[in-house]
Amino acid sequence: MTETDAKNLAHMIQVAERVVVFTGAGISTESGIPDFRSPGGVWSKMQPIMFQDFVASRDARREAWTRVFNKTAGWTGAAPNAGHYAVAKLVEAGKVTSIITQNVDNLHQASGVPADKVIEVHGNASYAKCLQCGKRYEFEALRPKWEADEDITCMFCTGLVKSATISFGQAMPEVEMERATEEALLADLFLVLGSSLVVYPAAGLPIIAKKAGSRLAIVNREETDLDPYADLVLNTDIGPLMSAVMTRL
Repeated sequence: MTETDAKNLAHMIQVAERVVVFTGAGISTESGIPDFRSPGGVWSKMQPIMFQDFVASRDARREAWTRVFNKTAGWTGAAPNAGHYAVAKLVEAGKVTSIITQNVDNLHQASGVPADKVIEVHGNASYAKCLQCGKRYEFEALRPKWEADEDITCMFCTGLVKSATISFGQAMPEVEMERATEEALLADLFLVLGSSLVVYPAAGLPIIAKKAGSRLAIVNREETDLDPYADLVLNTDIGPLMSAVMTRL
């Protein structure tokens, strides 16, 4: 990161009226949360459980819940970092209207961002939901059933209960994707922080914003396929950059 990098991004944020932030694994790796696909990432250590298998197989559900209660994936329990807190300050100041996140770690909310400002297109790993009626459950309330080797079902409708993440093969959440698309269309600066922009349909949101007239800034340690469309590309760590940006606003 250079002083010019921070200055350029700070200027883009300063002149924008409606900033939408889009975050991926790169903002949370600085908190110790593993990413998904890189060497040493979550899926290099264990196979994902397909949604169809979760629904069809008690053994698959048992394995999924064992991973939840043993925190095998490492998606929960970390603390927000400087990047999360910088974004939270921009939300508080009214500069950022929403955060669209591919992350499931709940760290934006933990950094102080109101839940209604966070659009989670891949769900949340910090609680569970009934697949049938949508009832929310905290994990500790479900632990006795897991310890008793019982299938975990909803007390209201008897539907299957699952971690609130979006699994492979599971439909994207319609309401969240509609909100995310609407925010992308309304943005005048779409700021990507830490996404490789390879997982669709969420990775298409920067292009939606760009086509609607927004400026596009991409901050990621590695190059992305959408870099040629961006007005600013910075290959650097997010926390130090955003901390420097905040001192210039």
